[in-house]
Amino acid sequence: MKRKFSDRANWRRILRRSYTCLTMDGDEFKGLVTFYRIHELREPLWKEYNGRKLCLADRGYLWMQHFPRGEHFVVTTMFDDKNRVVQWYIDICKTQGLTDQQVPWFDDLYLDVVVLPSGEVFLLDEDELEEAVMQGAVTNKDAALARKTAGRLLSTIRNGRFRYFTLSLKHRKTLAQSGELSES
Repeated sequence: MKRKFSDRANWRRILRRSYTCLTMDGDEFKGLVTFYRIHELREPLWKEYNGRKLCLADRGYLWMQHFPRGEHFVVTTMFDDKNRVVQWYIDICKTQGLTDQQVPWFDDLYLDVVVLPSGEVFLLDEDELEEAVMQGAVTNKDAALARKTAGRLLSTIRNGRFRYFTLSLKHRKTLAQSGELSES
């Protein structure tokens, strides 16, 4: 199992960035929201889905992560330099936590769900989960949790009830207007 940190302190591609973490405890969302803005980087990050290349990280991009309290997933909304959503990337995880420095982390259970603004949905890394189980890095119980969580998320997305699509847009806009999120 891989522990991933929201501040991406070891991401060598990034030369200069700003990072903010906020606790939210409202009716719509309870948990942590982080903002990772890329100011300078060695080279852009590209990913291909169904033969279409998307730029996921470049100068001016913002990655917003929602760490919903009590859930087994973390949602990363990637915005381009024009504040358009590039993709929603949902990591399935066993647990979430905070470092002593108040940096959110999660223990990744390999399965990921990607949703593009076009509505295309992808379930990724099923092979990585199976390999991790075979190598003993993930228990059968944790693998079952990952599959169940992914299934629930995919159902919610297909039924049009995945609230993080609108919540991510709302949080980015509201926090930018309030000055909590620096646009520069």
